[in-house]
Amino acid sequence: MKPTPTMSGTIARAATAAVTAYAVHVPGADGERALPGALRVPACSAEQAHELLGRKGLLAKDEATRLALCAVHRALGRPPRAPRPDHPADPATAVVVASNLGNTATVARIAAEARERGARSVSPLDAPTASSNVIAGAVAIWFRYGGPNLTVCSGATAGMDAIWLGCLLLRSGRAEQVVVVGVEPGDPVAAALHASRAGAVPGISLRAAAACLVLRSAPAAPGAQAVLELSADPVDVGDGAPVKELGDTYGAAGVLRTALAVAELEPGGRTRVICGDRVDGGRELWVGRA
Repeated sequence: MKPTPTMSGTIARAATAAVTAYAVHVPGADGERALPGALRVPACSAEQAHELLGRKGLLAKDEATRLALCAVHRALGRPPRAPRPDHPADPATAVVVASNLGNTATVARIAAEARERGARSVSPLDAPTASSNVIAGAVAIWFRYGGPNLTVCSGATAGMDAIWLGCLLLRSGRAEQVVVVGVEPGDPVAAALHASRAGAVPGISLRAAAACLVLRSAPAAPGAQAVLELSADPVDVGDGAPVKELGDTYGAAGVLRTALAVAELEPGGRTRVICGDRVDGGRELWVGRA
């Protein structure tokens, strides 16, 4: 990401949105040091998520789901261990999650149990956690969001694709607010699958991380901190390589890098954000001051 005062070339402004809140949740001191000062806040691991979220409701939730909940909790500015919302679900708020490997460890465990001891050995309580949409569903239930709810698993561009879909939900009137989350776990199953993919960068491993953007329609959204302009054009992903100190956040990268760009945005500036790889292709957006 390089701050740029003006856009170069022509951008297809097919989707826009205002960012009203954001957060980055990257557990580990080395990850914190790679973040700008405003975001350099200690981030609890998935095992320590109860320190931020409280203990109630976390039983059986996988690593990626816990990290996603932490990122949304921080983006909303909620204090540690704040009681979960208990108001009726808001039908005007949608949730879009980007995660390629989110619950793969859970699915692998269930499959192994069924293979070794038969299908009857699998607990019915495991069924919801095997859904590919489990993270988005958990975020919606936890924070009481009743709008459209979906997960994007489109490879290295998943984070950008999730932001794009969030913008389309706003533009089509399906939602007034969209909570976009990018998250990947760091468990051994996910790490092994990530290392085996064709687009993996040698020497840079998968990093457990989550990021959140709260989007509303641009440009007049109350409390807007930045405006996103997404391009529909294909891009060269040469500048989209993972940041070594952060590791490869894979499907979360687009959301995480956009949140970092919002945090680092200078008055009157404009920043180009790229994510993707040479296998999955690349996507870009521009971040400008609201």
